[in-house]
Amino acid sequence: MKNHRNTIFYFVVTGGFTALIYLILRQGKSLEIGKNYIRPVKENGHWNDFVESLSLNLHHPLAILLAQIITIIIVARFCGWIFRKIGQPSVIGEIIAGIVLGPSLLGYYFPEYSIVLFPVESLGNLQFLSQIGLILFMFVIGMELDLKVLRNRAKEAVVISHASIVIPFALGIGLAYFVYLKFAPADIAFLPFALFMGIAMSITAFPVLARIVQERGIHKTKLGAIVITCAAADDITAWCILAAVIAIVKAGTVVSSLYVIGLAIIYVLAMIFVVKPFLKKIGELYGTKDALNKPIVAIFFLTLIISAYTTEIIGIHALFGAFMTGVIMPDITKFRNLFIEKVEDVSVILLLPLFFVYTGLRTEIGLINDPFLWRVTGWIILVAVIGKFLGSALAAKFVGQNWRDSLTIGALMNTRGLMELVVLNIGLDLKVLSPEVFTMMVIMALFTTSMTGPALNFINFIFKTKDVSPVEELSSNKKYRILLSFGNNEKGKSLLRLANSLVKKQKDKSTVTAMHLTLSDEVHAYNLEQYEKDKFSTIIAESINLKQEISTLFQATVDIESNIAEVANNGQYDLLLVGLGKSIFEGSLLGKVLGFTTRIINPDRLIDKFTGKEGLFENSPFDERTRQIIAKTKTPLGILIDKDLRKVNQVIIPIFRAEDTFLLDYAQKMIYNNNSQVMVLDVNENLNNNFVLKSALNSLEQKYPHNVTVIDSKVIKKDFLANLDLMIISVESWKILLDKYSIWLRRVPSVLIFKH
Repeated sequence: MKNHRNTIFYFVVTGGFTALIYLILRQGKSLEIGKNYIRPVKENGHWNDFVESLSLNLHHPLAILLAQIITIIIVARFCGWIFRKIGQPSVIGEIIAGIVLGPSLLGYYFPEYSIVLFPVESLGNLQFLSQIGLILFMFVIGMELDLKVLRNRAKEAVVISHASIVIPFALGIGLAYFVYLKFAPADIAFLPFALFMGIAMSITAFPVLARIVQERGIHKTKLGAIVITCAAADDITAWCILAAVIAIVKAGTVVSSLYVIGLAIIYVLAMIFVVKPFLKKIGELYGTKDALNKPIVAIFFLTLIISAYTTEIIGIHALFGAFMTGVIMPDITKFRNLFIEKVEDVSVILLLPLFFVYTGLRTEIGLINDPFLWRVTGWIILVAVIGKFLGSALAAKFVGQNWRDSLTIGALMNTRGLMELVVLNIGLDLKVLSPEVFTMMVIMALFTTSMTGPALNFINFIFKTKDVSPVEELSSNKKYRILLSFGNNEKGKSLLRLANSLVKKQKDKSTVTAMHLTLSDEVHAYNLEQYEKDKFSTIIAESINLKQEISTLFQATVDIESNIAEVANNGQYDLLLVGLGKSIFEGSLLGKVLGFTTRIINPDRLIDKFTGKEGLFENSPFDERTRQIIAKTKTPLGILIDKDLRKVNQVIIPIFRAEDTFLLDYAQKMIYNNNSQVMVLDVNENLNNNFVLKSALNSLEQKYPHNVTVIDSKVIKKDFLANLDLMIISVESWKILLDKYSIWLRRVPSVLIFKH
């Protein structure tokens, strides 16, 4: 009875109170008579009422906003993926996504759908959300700036940075002189129009530039340090100038704006000498903790909001306040990392694409419908490139850089990206820029950002020199070279133990390189060195424990899978080791559904499906990353399915095909270097049917009679595999194992899958 007590109580309570509710509602109907309530007559029928209700729900402002967000994120991520594949920053694709969803494409070819998805009355909500995203993003940008770097390299950086601002600023004002009469709004004076043209020409996108420097692997070079410092100085200077320009525009005259600028100076001094010390004390108290409690987070977010509110009231825009708050955040790497993790995902993934689309909705390429207008657009692009590219390059050459580095600095400083769109949107909101000029400048921003990669490649081609990378240094060393690529520390340790078992007694004839790649939009310029140190600390400690000397290789990239394959192929490594975690959905109905849906929404998977490359990986626990590495790498590859691999003493090699003979080479290495015990499992009697396989195994048995054992499938009992350390198998046999012997995988601790 005790076992059913809870069940009885549940039915008594729910059933009893449900009956009570029914009785009260039934009796309540009699009250309608006394109240003279008249029930409305439904003439349309229940189905029509439902359809009408559904239509009202679809047109509710919240439903429209959610539909907009869903559409925007999907299109932005897809366009970002396309542009990453062609070697461009994903921000270009996201900006293009905005233009695609705007009147230039969707609104032009599918106006009915555009009106339903982006009705005019809904744009206000989209604008406010995008502005919140920008405020959070500028907060992150401020935190990314490392002011210590500015102090260390201030002389060169300030000269190059200020030259890269004043030259394009002057050229922008000169351009404004020629286009003012035809393109400036009727009620805008020349001064604000010229100032906005100048600042739009002189801005640099620090986040995009920092990502490109990381992706190119030059962040540790002197050139990388100089260009990051220049961009940081450029960012601070440009935003201060922009604040002054906004003050002049809003005040109407330069004299009137002095009051606004005076208030802005007081605000900056208060932030530096009052707010910053206060935040620093909090940072010192809580900076060593792995997590921040909610009251502390609330203090910092409240500071951000008050700062943004203050600058908006003063008249220099809320974004300057957000940027300033980020700059004065406590200079503690872990502390800033915690805040960036809290803010960046929401701002960059969810809210920032809304800004791109909102910009796209305001960008009407159709306005540039005349050859004359396209010529003007061409002149704007030319002036922008000459001012920023050549201005920065000449300044860099003047302070002592060689021509190659000077031109590289010029190409990087010419990157405008998102920051240009921020300036342009402010100008359009203040009605300083006309829609035609706004569209021309957006095209200029896209062109100057997209030309950065090709320009850098062209500069390297002209000078026919290349930065020496660790990969190239290793390629000249005639040793057995192992490259292991790890994502997290535990997999890195297991991969290192595996590599060590292959070369333990041949350390003078081998090298092991541990590589960690990260997405460039997940690592920040200010803490790059600390990030690298943290990622390699565990695996370096394990290498000391194993007495295995290793080299480390770290790089930020937009395409991890392609870069892993590229490093392995170009470095001429003898073996690439990567880790693979088993999917939490493997074998479940949800896993099958996800496997189907990822083919639809993942472009790489869809391409593989149509080209016939996916068959090898169906019903396997390979994730997308591993599948791409297998497809792209030309180096012998080992994929470790890790179940906490501690040692490699007991190894089993199932032979499903005669072509699996090459696995015996790795068995020999483990026997010689690690004294491993190897069991060769002859699944399909290949040993009797294939002379080459039988000869290779006989040779191995003669050489190591105490380490090699041949067994058959009958010995594979319940606990047999559980007592082993590792199973070694080929990629081709992996599919056979999954189809016919999947029960083995539940018992064996770890699996190493080789692609020859």
